[in-house]
Formats: sequence, C-alpha cells, structure tokens
Amino acid sequence: MSTDTPASDKPPAASPTPASGDSTAERYLAVQRSDEFAGLRRSLRGFIFPMTVAFFLWYALYVILCAYARDFMGTRLFDSNINVALVFGLLQFVSTFLIAWLYARFADRRIDPVADRIRAEMGEVTHEHGPRG
Repeated sequence: MSTDTPASDKPPAASPTPASGDSTAERYLAVQRSDEFAGLRRSLRGFIFPMTVAFFLWYALYVILCAYARDFMGTRLFDSNINVALVFGLLQFVSTFLIAWLYARFADRRIDPVADRIRAEMGEVTHEHGPRG
C-alpha cells in the first residue's frame, strides 16, 4: 500500500485573488533589480572573490611547501627551535584575522551604508503599505 499522492502534469491553479504577501514580494524583487542593489552586490563580490582566491593560493603554497619542500620548511630560524614551517603556519592565522579585519572595515565603509539605505527604504514602503490594525 502506497501513501504517495498521484502526480499531476499540470501545475496548481493560481488563486484568483493575490495573496497578501504578493505586494511585499514584488517590492523585494524591485529592490533586487535596482541599480543600487546591483552595485552593492558588485562591490561585495569585488572584495570577496579576490580575497578568497588570494587566501586559498596562500594556503595552497603553505601546504605544497610542507609536502614538497621539507628541507626549506624545516630550516631553523634565529638559532632556535622555530622553523620556517612554524612561522608560515602562524602567518596563516595572522592572514585570516587580517582578512576579517579588512572585510569589517570594507563593509563598514562600502556595504553597510548602502544596505542600511536600502533597508530603510524598504521599511518605509513596508510600513506605508503594511497591514493596518
């Protein structure tokens, strides 16, 4: 015995009256299509993609050197037990925190003001056309 419902080739019929959320959905789509939102996404991608590629290349260099340049990575520095591999490993953490700091600074200056302006405009529109009670 199966609990499956019979499949229909036709999509469900659209309701004759629009749902109350349709106007809100349309406003969100309008914002998504706006030049301001497109610029926001372009700006964000302009930071994130190059920074991600740079970090992955830096990390891959570290891994490759650890695998294939053991003599170099094992070179002792400062006449102590600190070697190149340890310094490179610690620099991985430094670069991670540096990228996080750079992103926070970038977002504060370039992303957040535009996002806040878009959110405020959407809030005004939502409050003007929202349900009354």
